[in-house]
Amino acid sequence: MLRAGDLAPDFELPALIAGVRQRFHLADRLSEHKLLLAFYPSNWEPLSAEQVIAYQVERESLLARQTEVVTINVDSIMNTGVWERQIGPFDFCMCSDFWPHGEVSRQYGVLQESGPHAGTSERAIFVVGRNGRIEFRKLYGFNQLPALHEVVQQLAS
Repeated sequence: MLRAGDLAPDFELPALIAGVRQRFHLADRLSEHKLLLAFYPSNWEPLSAEQVIAYQVERESLLARQTEVVTINVDSIMNTGVWERQIGPFDFCMCSDFWPHGEVSRQYGVLQESGPHAGTSERAIFVVGRNGRIEFRKLYGFNQLPALHEVVQQLAS
């Protein structure tokens, strides 16, 4: 598991950015903002919907702290697109870690390799600074909604 101070693994994934299919490359985005990488288990799961909706609601507050949200899960980009049309729209990047399956989640130490949720990402937050280093990270239980106020407090300090 990566820790605060570690260099964040670089990656490039297919993404929806404000509903438009594009490529997201971590290194290309670091000069603009800090990045809040929000891993979640899967689309179509009620707590995941609540989580990503909260990011949209708080997006302006995060941008005011020079931080942009990037969500990551192991479902296909097509699945994510349909899901976003159901519960969105969202103005932030929604990445698909579908192929090779869970590779970025594995690099960040959050791919569940066994158990009832094997093959999905754990629910986890990483804040990556403009220097590419992890400033904050926290894991959450499958049924635990990440406390966004914790991240906002961390960004304020």
